Amino acid sequence: MNQENFIVLCPHCGAKNRIPLNRMSSKARCGRCHQSLVSAPGSSTAGPIDITDASFQQEVVGYPGPVLVDFWAPWCGHCKNLAPVIDQLAGEYSGRIKIAKLNVDENPRTASQYHVRSVPSMLFFRNGRVVDTVAGALPKDEIKRHIQAVL
Repeated sequence: MNQENFIVLCPHCGAKNRIPLNRMSSKARCGRCHQSLVSAPGSSTAGPIDITDASFQQEVVGYPGPVLVDFWAPWCGHCKNLAPVIDQLAGEYSGRIKIAKLNVDENPRTASQYHVRSVPSMLFFRNGRVVDTVAGALPKDEIKRHIQAVL
């Protein structure tokens, strides 16, 4: 991967696609299934992507734009209450910020690396670096405020 290109996983078929940075805002399509790689802003079909310890480097650190990562656990009641809010925000901010979810029980390495001690926790990345951290289930408007700050 060089400065002008990066790899995007197709949300439809999972294929890796090398996309020039200057084409990410356009209608980039998957080379395998020909579906759109970037959802239109406000698209109701857009949702958060699930990431793992294995995909974190590529999907978050290697991503050139802003990313919100929701660190959650299946046993966490607050995480379950926050999930629909994260889904709504992913649709509302589609194409402007990548929103991802990481299950800390299944992916403890990444949670430990970023010192996530409680769930839910949200880390905001820009250019592969953490720029903001939020712990707890915040109201949607408060999360929007944090998103706006990193855009």
